[in-house]
Amino acid sequence: MTLHWKLVMDSGDPHAQADFWADAMGYLVEDNSALIGQLLSQGHASDADTVESHGRRAWRDLIAVRHPDDPYDEGTGVGLGRRILFQRVPEAKTTKNRLHLDVHSAPGEREAEVERLEGLGATVLRRVKVPGGEWTLMSDPEGNEFCVH
Repeated sequence: MTLHWKLVMDSGDPHAQADFWADAMGYLVEDNSALIGQLLSQGHASDADTVESHGRRAWRDLIAVRHPDDPYDEGTGVGLGRRILFQRVPEAKTTKNRLHLDVHSAPGEREAEVERLEGLGATVLRRVKVPGGEWTLMSDPEGNEFCVH
């Protein structure tokens, strides 16, 4: 049996994180407004559970990004392929991530990609050069580490 999965990242501001990672990776912020409207009309959710994001209703504490080429459920807006879900948590990040993303730039374009990501709000932590390869260790706007190869 093959399992469907998504990566979930704790976040202080899930919508800002979703916007950063959508821009960083060329992903789309999911549109769950149809599902939210349905649940609101049935009384299963309240206005307090939602915010306006990108001109539409979104969950206040959850938002995901998905790869633009992957399928998604048109009734819910939920991606059925590569996704990252950002969920609001009350505590701030305090230690190094135990899991991180590696993003791969086009050959010879790593420095240009690092500069682009810095323009989106990422920070260079260090440049690594070891016998096995080279990469740039960065952090997203909330301090989550990721590598650019």
